[in-house]
Amino acid sequence: MLEVKNLKKKFGTRQILNGVNFEVQDGEILSIVGPSGAGKTTLLRCVTGLESADEGEFLIDGQAFDPEGTDTSDAVIGVVFQDFNLFPHLTVMQNITLAPTMVLKEDRQVAQAAGEKLLAQLDLGGKGDLYPYQLSGGQKQRVAIARALAMNPKILCYDEPTSALDPNLRDSVANLILSLKQQGMTQLVVTHDMEFAQKIADDVLEVSALDQQK
Repeated sequence: MLEVKNLKKKFGTRQILNGVNFEVQDGEILSIVGPSGAGKTTLLRCVTGLESADEGEFLIDGQAFDPEGTDTSDAVIGVVFQDFNLFPHLTVMQNITLAPTMVLKEDRQVAQAAGEKLLAQLDLGGKGDLYPYQLSGGQKQRVAIARALAMNPKILCYDEPTSALDPNLRDSVANLILSLKQQGMTQLVVTHDMEFAQKIADDVLEVSALDQQK
């Protein structure tokens, strides 16, 4: 279970997050919604250690956790970015195996075998030798998810998973997120799309300027 208590974040004099509290049970999906500028992405960046929180407490399974702790955070929380952030000069398989081999020190053959399983699981079998420019938007997103899953995270976070995709792919994204839930993955999803949020989530956290309590 992930718990976040009294999370606060300022940029200059502007208070973005002012005491956010929430928890996510293992295997559940929390959608984080709110208007543009309310702090949804900032909240996600603080939870994943990409942004420093000014105040707040983070716990996983009741134990204090530092999202910025580079020794452990990469293997605990995975992130799927809005623009996917794939390395354009690396193949799909190289994108997926880079972090496990460099950060987790996995044997390259072990990482490759795990990567092939992930590609098959995400309907990307046979795409390992392609480069990102050869993929559709939906395929790039699934590669980004495979790359995050390759680190065996406890929690998977998404920043606006439908915004960079054609609207008719929204249902396929929802189905993918729900299939990962069936496998026991705990997930946080930042989205501006309330209908999408309600379709996938066990619970919804609404954030608005200076009113982020749950």
